[in-house]
Formats: sequence, structure tokens, C-alpha cells
Amino acid sequence: MNRMAKKQFAVIGMGRFGSSVAAALTGMGFEVLAIDSNEDRIQDAINKVTHAVSADSTDEEAMRSLGIRNFDVVVVAIGQDIQSSILTTLILKDLGVGTIIVKAQSELHGKVLAKIGADKIIYPERDMGLRVAHHLVSPNILDYIEISEDYSIVEIKAPPAMVGKSLVQLDIRQKFKCNVMGIKTGTSMNISPYPEDLIKSGDVLVIVGKNQDLSNLEIAYSEG
Repeated sequence: MNRMAKKQFAVIGMGRFGSSVAAALTGMGFEVLAIDSNEDRIQDAINKVTHAVSADSTDEEAMRSLGIRNFDVVVVAIGQDIQSSILTTLILKDLGVGTIIVKAQSELHGKVLAKIGADKIIYPERDMGLRVAHHLVSPNILDYIEISEDYSIVEIKAPPAMVGKSLVQLDIRQKFKCNVMGIKTGTSMNISPYPEDLIKSGDVLVIVGKNQDLSNLEIAYSEG
């Protein structure tokens, strides 16, 4: 039995972030319940998700009547109303929801959410800001993902200074203390590149390292 196919999600808050998450999960074949107190947003969501309901997520009885505890994962994507975000998270915790993922507006908001039992806290605005900043530093940066407070993964399109050189010639580990995890060439991915592998024009390097070390690498190659 494929348990992943059975997994059910509820997304509370149909703003830009919430509706994007809900639509993506539905597109991946999961059952998704969209919840928002705004009737217009629910109307917009009806054709994008499995079910869409107008309800107040800060009303415990309303959440209970929706059977919210039966969902495997509930994403709280409430926008600017921090109080509603916190109260909704508390209610979901009290009702016994298995996994609660909450969008936070700030570090302080995130700390409160962690204390009341949110399983995962995400900072979409901050993370997007990071990606934009790294792209501004080096246009070759395609993606930047924090994996912990100190470490990240970066995808960098091979700049001219890398093309035609092997990994051993570039010596990224020695010079920048970062590791090349893989090399994308077109649609293929080499997840265990050899030191002698040559970097070709258009290749994308997937590199992991400490944030400061990655920044040093980005700056070095952005300057040619």
C-alpha cells in the first residue's frame, strides 16, 4: 500500500503563499482541504484543491466539525494576523493534529510558534529575500536553500572561469571549504562527480557549505 498517496493535507489561509502550497500539493496528487474565513478566497480556491471551506480557524468547534485532526499535515498559512496564527496553532495542537507547519512573519513569531508546539516553522518572505540577495551578488546563482542555521546548499551555473576546468583544478573544497555534491548537465544529474570531471558551459554545480564560505565562493566567481 502506498501511504504517501493516502496522505491528506489541510491548508489554512488562502493568501498567495497558502493558495500556492495548496495548488502544488493538489497537483502532486494529494487530497487537500483549503480553509479561509474569506468567502471570496474560498471561491477562488474551489477549482484548485480537493475541498474548500469557509471557516474561522480560531473557532475550536468549527475546526473540530471539519475533522481537522484526521488530516496528516495541517499548514497554517495565515497572513499578517499573528494572533490568529498563534491561536489557530494552539487549537490544532489541542485537537491532536499530527504535524503542524506554520508560516511565521518574524523570528519572534517563530519562537512563540515553536514554544506552543508547531512541528515546523517556515519563513517564506525571509527565504525569498535570501535568494534574491544571493542572485544580486552573483547572477549565476540559481537557487539557495538553508539547511540549518549555519549551512546551505547553492545551485550555481558554471561561470566562464570554471568552464573547461576539472573539479581538482578548481579545488573548491581546499579554497572555499565547500563540497560539490553534484553536477547537472542538461536534464541529467551526476551525484558523485569525479575529481577529473570537466565543467562544461551550461553545467550547474550543486554545492554545500557554511554560509560564509558559500558567500566567499559566490563573490570570488562573481568578480570573475
